[in-house]
Amino acid sequence: MRTWRRHARANRLIAVMSAGALFALGEGAVAAAQPAAARSGEPRVQTEHHGVGDRDARPGGRAPSGAQRDLALRQHVAARWNRMGTPAGLAPQGTTALATGLPPDPVTAARTYLTQHRDLLGLSQRAVDSLEVVAKNPIGSGAAVLFRQRFGDLPAGHDGLAVVGVADGRVYQVSSTLAPDVAAPAPATLTEKDAVRTAARDVRLDAGTVTARGTAGDWRRYAAAGLNGTQSVKLVAVPMPAGGARAAYEVSVNDDAPDGVRSYTSYVDARTGEVLIRQDNVDDETDDPRWNAFPANPPADYRTKDTRETWCLTKAAGCDRVVANPASPLAWDVDPGAGGTASTQTTRGNNEWAAEAWNNATGTGFNPNGFATPRPDRRYTYPWTNQWYAQKCAPGVFDSPQRGDIDAADTNLLAMHNRMHDFSYNLGFTENAWNLQDDNFGKGGLGGDPEHGNAQSGARVATSLIRDNANQATPPDGTPPTTNMYLWQSIAGSFYSPCVDGDYDMSVIGHEYTHAISNRMVAGPDNRLSGYQANSMGESWSDLVAMEYLAANGLVPAGQKESVTGQYVTGNPVRGIRDYDLAKNPLNYGDLGFDLTGPEVHADGEIWNAVNYDIRQAFIDRYGKGTSASRKACAEGRTPVTACPGDRRWIQLVFDAWLLMARGDVTMLDARDAMLAADQMRFGGANQTLLWNAFAARGMGSGAASNTNADADATPGFASPSARNATVRFEAVDETGRPVPGARFFLGDYQARAVPVADTDAATDRPDTAAMVAGRYHVIAQAPGHGMARITERVTPGSHRTVRVRLPRNLAAAANGATATGDGVDLGALIDDDEGTTWASLAAAGTPVAGRAVTVRLAGDKPQQVRRVQVSALLRPADAKDPGGDTGTQNRFTALRSFKVLACTASATVDCSNPADYRTVYTSAKDAFPSVRPRPVAPDLTMRSFTIPRTTATHLRLEVAASQCTGGPEYAGQQTNDPNVPTDCTTGSAISGQVRAADFQVFAR
Repeated sequence: MRTWRRHARANRLIAVMSAGALFALGEGAVAAAQPAAARSGEPRVQTEHHGVGDRDARPGGRAPSGAQRDLALRQHVAARWNRMGTPAGLAPQGTTALATGLPPDPVTAARTYLTQHRDLLGLSQRAVDSLEVVAKNPIGSGAAVLFRQRFGDLPAGHDGLAVVGVADGRVYQVSSTLAPDVAAPAPATLTEKDAVRTAARDVRLDAGTVTARGTAGDWRRYAAAGLNGTQSVKLVAVPMPAGGARAAYEVSVNDDAPDGVRSYTSYVDARTGEVLIRQDNVDDETDDPRWNAFPANPPADYRTKDTRETWCLTKAAGCDRVVANPASPLAWDVDPGAGGTASTQTTRGNNEWAAEAWNNATGTGFNPNGFATPRPDRRYTYPWTNQWYAQKCAPGVFDSPQRGDIDAADTNLLAMHNRMHDFSYNLGFTENAWNLQDDNFGKGGLGGDPEHGNAQSGARVATSLIRDNANQATPPDGTPPTTNMYLWQSIAGSFYSPCVDGDYDMSVIGHEYTHAISNRMVAGPDNRLSGYQANSMGESWSDLVAMEYLAANGLVPAGQKESVTGQYVTGNPVRGIRDYDLAKNPLNYGDLGFDLTGPEVHADGEIWNAVNYDIRQAFIDRYGKGTSASRKACAEGRTPVTACPGDRRWIQLVFDAWLLMARGDVTMLDARDAMLAADQMRFGGANQTLLWNAFAARGMGSGAASNTNADADATPGFASPSARNATVRFEAVDETGRPVPGARFFLGDYQARAVPVADTDAATDRPDTAAMVAGRYHVIAQAPGHGMARITERVTPGSHRTVRVRLPRNLAAAANGATATGDGVDLGALIDDDEGTTWASLAAAGTPVAGRAVTVRLAGDKPQQVRRVQVSALLRPADAKDPGGDTGTQNRFTALRSFKVLACTASATVDCSNPADYRTVYTSAKDAFPSVRPRPVAPDLTMRSFTIPRTTATHLRLEVAASQCTGGPEYAGQQTNDPNVPTDCTTGSAISGQVRAADFQVFAR
């Protein structure tokens, strides 16, 4: 089973790594507004965009030499290695710095370190001599120095980078994709136009005729007749993992098509035309101008009450907030590219262009005719009537005089993006760090890339209904990124949100904008986050930065939580669009793949949310939260971070750490090390113990390991090198106190798809003990024939203790001789003691699920005394094929919601084969698995225990009362005035005849 999980997960990661929209692939926007009777299977979903995914076709690789590994050990260096045989990351082990006594100038110190340690790095002298400085971004008294290799006359394209974190003559971290040698590659024989056509063809596009359009830095710009957008090309060298380098064209392909934006960076071999590497750039919220904007979101109770503030460039009568600051030298309506310093009189400026995108599908390009109605007086104070909500999603609103409040939406989006620009600028997302501006004022970077904000994207698209999502496409520096904000509404069997406009939810807008920040700051101007764990962190960072913007500026509305993403757009004040409130999150590194989706970047990003929120709180505990005035001064960059409250120090480390990552395919452990190094550089290492203890408590401590960025079965480690760890022995005993063999122990709330911290199975090499930092832990024990049990334990510093979990005999376990018969497929999944497999009863839409049942003949040869049952409704990923044939998508609305337990006692005259032989002994609450809008989530579906009346029986029957679809009151009825989109799950979805459950366990006490 474990072997299957690792390979199956790795194979499906291609589907989840390319797009960074607001939540899980395939559940955000439903296509095909057609009657339920015309659909089959799962509702057709509009995945975030139509990309073909990432690919690295370079063959081979090399391991580091024995000499390199020996040097790392002797120099007390923790090293991880890349495909080039050089260090992916170097961090000090048992010391505070990798090297000391270096020159005070950061660039000189960094270069000196690389020269002195070229044997450890595995570099030739020629490779070291080739290094050129790309950027020196300040971190405290030091800097993250980014080097790039040159191969003959060509700069490295993908790979060939190194970041050295250095401060005060000390090197704290090295991250690299360096090649061991830099011999010049054979010269190019293909043309740049050939490369554009080849790169386009590789992503299933036809470039057509290609014509030159000028240059920008090293980039040459082209127009392609078959593509709507600017194509960019430059000649680089791509290191090959097996050795050498190839001349290649780095091509930025962009197509703003009606059915979705495509944006890729591809590296095309300049001699053979082979596409060596492809990266998908789309991630699936004198006069004085003034703007009306919701600081966070409209009222959370959806009243049509205009609570917008008036924001002005400078202090003036009637203004609630002054927005001018050094991060934006120009007013938000001034775009130098559109006419010098004159106002554009609309929603277009140097940092942001915001425009209506009604006729575009998901991920579309920009509508140059969609800017807000011009205002020569620069008063962008358009009316807001809350029309989409008031009219209950009626499609006719776009033809009404109010036009769906589109001018107000354009203005709000422009204001929020400008605020994110300025907030992140003061944390280090400057021109030199490749930020988003039309004009960079000579401060670094290429410019020409303001954020393009699509308001109400796809609102009028008839053939593909685009709803309930948001996304961000971020091509390399110098090419404008695009964000899409959609309308939200309920859709049967898919998503249940109010009729609201995403252009007004700052937690969503800030989330999407942060994708652009993290993808630009990590790995230099032309690369981006890539791969499963990196993109999981990308989703988390987006949640975290949006949260911190609102909290630090005092903009969280009364009655709302700073730690909930998407409360306004989802109508869920408890967890918003996530499985967990950021502040109430049990996840750890062993839980990768915990969600119903299996390994998926939005769900598993919540693991990074958990540890970062812990770190943020620990910083607040140490440095205080500050007053509203002091927090605002810090958020606006008016107070040095070393004098700021704890959360400002934490978010500064998040930004600093991005600059220390030379690779896009980082793991969570790489990002951990970057944060530790950033603290050394920014704060002199004052927070090393705090950081290590927080990481360790979430399974990212000493001993944690990840095979690759794609590893969804990473090994958790709960020990801190900065603490007196406890030594914990785990033991499972049955109801008589005898040891239970083969037990596995998990820390956290999940057993399915999680990695144990210990076990008592002699067939594995995992011990029954673990070193753990002090804290309070949830523990799950699970064993064949004994089901599972949960307890909570507190571990004290330096203690030696045994954690004993009672696992009584499961009378419904196949391992004990129980058997299952009845409806559906994969009946054995209900009696295998494992939440990772699923029973299903699959029927056509409209067929009632109530009454579907599985009968379990209990273990033993005589009637059993039963007092308690455990039931799980947790679904498994769609690619985890159970033997019985449930191979389709496991829609989360098909999960069990309520049930009955019936009993029968076999005798000489009763064989328990007749339904009349059974009596109902227990009826669950209607919300036994209590999911609410916007959709069922994993925490509501995991194993639950139910005490039933004392019962004697040889057979128990688990009978379905309702699925989430048929029994959830928030999923019932027609909830909108959109005649094209049904919302009642029972009558309007194609999955209403399906129901699933994961496990049924029966105990005598």
